[in-house]
Amino acid sequence: MSRLCLTTAGESHGPSEICIVTGVPAGLPLLCEDIDRELARRQVGYGRGGRMALESDRCRFLAGVRHGRTLGSPICIAVENKDHARWRMVMASEPPASLDDEIFRPVTVPRPGHADLAGLAKYGHVDVRNVLERASARETVARVAGGAVCKRLLAELGVTVRGRVVSLGAVVAPRQADYTRPESVDWEAVEDSPVACEDAEISEAMCRAIDEARVRGDSLGGVFEIWCWGVCPGLGGYATMEERLDGRLTAVLASIPGVKGVEIGAAFANALLPGSQVHDILVVRSEEGRRWIARPTNRAGGLEGGVTNGMPIVLRAAMKPIPTVTAALPSVDTAALAPTSGHVERSDITAVPAARVVGEAMVAYVVAQAYIEKFGGDSLAELRAAVSSYEAALEERGLWRRLWL
Repeated sequence: MSRLCLTTAGESHGPSEICIVTGVPAGLPLLCEDIDRELARRQVGYGRGGRMALESDRCRFLAGVRHGRTLGSPICIAVENKDHARWRMVMASEPPASLDDEIFRPVTVPRPGHADLAGLAKYGHVDVRNVLERASARETVARVAGGAVCKRLLAELGVTVRGRVVSLGAVVAPRQADYTRPESVDWEAVEDSPVACEDAEISEAMCRAIDEARVRGDSLGGVFEIWCWGVCPGLGGYATMEERLDGRLTAVLASIPGVKGVEIGAAFANALLPGSQVHDILVVRSEEGRRWIARPTNRAGGLEGGVTNGMPIVLRAAMKPIPTVTAALPSVDTAALAPTSGHVERSDITAVPAARVVGEAMVAYVVAQAYIEKFGGDSLAELRAAVSSYEAALEERGLWRRLWL
């Protein structure tokens, strides 16, 4: 069991979203601005809905950080839900004096594509609000907060995690990046794009597709891509299925609301080709009198046998269109078992650009977990020393060379 663990709590219209991260070494420099920067990235993106105009997410450390450094104890982060003020009575923990008020009327119409109906069946609820409040993607605020801590830890080890959007609706960016070279992606242009796509022409086409969907009262899905580089070989494992890092990474990406498919590297394209055209061959490279084993391609996406191989980790996640559409879908009133239109909550046209920020957080979490598992250390200094010693030994044997800083 990993020492590093990320847990979240909170409802969409409750007082706060809460994240608790345990197992972070002592001495890691950490400020609220490190978290707030990631929270702000999650909120932007063309096609976001009215909730983003209401929220301006900022974090508060409730435990685990003192004078700008982690203590080694559990870190508790709170992000206030600014919209809670309007929902205080509806979301109160105490029972109301009377249920006659209109605001307490149960929601009995589940929305197609959401967890609403399945949640009623699982927990025995009658009011759909008991399901939708936690199943809401608002929960990802806490994931991004915890992921920001993991990103900060990885940065101290020379590891970078970034994401971009590669398709939105029917608009698809050409697969032109070199998976062996993170610099083949213009990451600054990604951040400047309203849809997190560095290709200006494709970005404009994605924005037009969002505008067209808005006019139709519809929503759009898409695919985002997560890169993680500077990772040393040997993280994860093949001895047991629980250790396999490919399974853990795909699992956390698939746990993001709306994500229905994940691939590593060029997995789906690879499935159409013979093995001779798929597997990354090994070559010897030399520079300044040093020789090391390298791969001229990275079709495997940085993972072989459930273990990192020293190449950039590259994953893609497919997000379905948001189920809540303004042109409400047909549903059934569970109280009367009568046909009706689906209940409509405030929603986005698309959340793919925001989802890639959540994807970054989730990948950072699993990779940071893997570093803690392999190298341990109660303090950042101990962890860094162990990683540096291991990486130096790999370079001495010619098994790997750090090429990305």
